[in-house]
Amino acid sequence: MRPHMSARLGGGLAALLLLGTAALGGTAAAAAPPADGPAEGVAADAATLALNADVTRALGADSAGTYLDAGTGELVVTVTDKAAAERARAAGAQAELVEHSAAELRSAMGAFERRAQITGTSWGVDPATNQIAVQADSTVSAAEYAKLKRVAKSLDGAARVNRIPGVFHEEVIGGDAIFGGGYRCSAAFNVTKNNARYFLTAGHCTNAGASWSDSNGGDQIGTREGTSFPTNDYGLVRYTDGSTPAGTVNLYNGGSRDITRAADAVVGQAIQKSGSTTGLTSGEVTAVNVTVNYSSGPVYNMVRTTACSAGGDSGGAHFSGNVAYGIHSGSAGCTGTDGSAIHQPVTDALDAYDVSVY
Repeated sequence: MRPHMSARLGGGLAALLLLGTAALGGTAAAAAPPADGPAEGVAADAATLALNADVTRALGADSAGTYLDAGTGELVVTVTDKAAAERARAAGAQAELVEHSAAELRSAMGAFERRAQITGTSWGVDPATNQIAVQADSTVSAAEYAKLKRVAKSLDGAARVNRIPGVFHEEVIGGDAIFGGGYRCSAAFNVTKNNARYFLTAGHCTNAGASWSDSNGGDQIGTREGTSFPTNDYGLVRYTDGSTPAGTVNLYNGGSRDITRAADAVVGQAIQKSGSTTGLTSGEVTAVNVTVNYSSGPVYNMVRTTACSAGGDSGGAHFSGNVAYGIHSGSAGCTGTDGSAIHQPVTDALDAYDVSVY
């Protein structure tokens, strides 16, 4: 987060503070520098993001969600009637007639919430298939998995259930990065309000402590201004050491990326995650409005991706190009290069604390 502090901090910690990320816990594992670019999904340029925001706002409940076409990269708006399709096309997007409306998908989410809120599961909207995509990790028993399948079967094709390896958890290990409450965390994005400087991180990090330092037992660099977990997973720390850190993300290849704005992620788009354990990893957004049932409680309105992450990445940055998208929350781990990294939309935290990226 703080690229001009290398004379005062060790080189490794200075790199971490380039908005690198870590999370409650141990010594970060070294990672080979990855390529500087998303490996999956399609790029979402500024015009596409603006169109997505405009169409989503204009159609409201008349749209069942949006996604990026894997072949053309164009924005696709899912609708259930021809009038809404015409409005979407008039705005400049593709339109796709689908079976399940936004209301039906919300109802399907509610059915899982009421009938099968099981630790080790997550569910969210996949507009590309017009379904609720449900995942069950390795801790979900055979009986519990059968219950999930029964709920899905009762929803007339509006949901699908898949078993995934690993365990959904906040990415927590021990180590020496930024310390608070006896744990370590790192920041996602530097933000500002009224000329004061802050950083955003995961709420399960800021829940742990009010005072933050850059070494175990070191001098305080910031204090907690806000925290929210579970339900949400974001927290705000104010710099108290007089520093003015830059708004960059660590690329773990010797470079960094300026972050100039924030937006909500779109299903199908490419995204990157910067974390102190796995470094820079790439993936694709696969679901939005995701509920994750951690052992410590559920979190809502999250975003699911295929980026790889591991213990120590909590609080990290999900981004693409110069755009901030999310604060890393957790995952069920990685299988090969395919992960399940979950992020809290950064726009929720920006709105909650009335701060902005810079």
